[in-house]
Amino acid sequence: MNSKSEPQKIPVGKTPETREERLKAALKANMARRKAQARARKSDGKTEKPN
Repeated sequence: MNSKSEPQKIPVGKTPETREERLKAALKANMARRKAQARARKSDGKTEKPN
């Protein structure tokens, strides 16, 4: 039984952390891009229409 539980814990423990870290980094980069795009659109709208 010990031989089964040890190999299962190693891959299962490392894979989600690595995947979670990648997803977290991708989400952070995506949010930064979206915020930059929103700021650019907002500033473009103000220069074109001075209401």
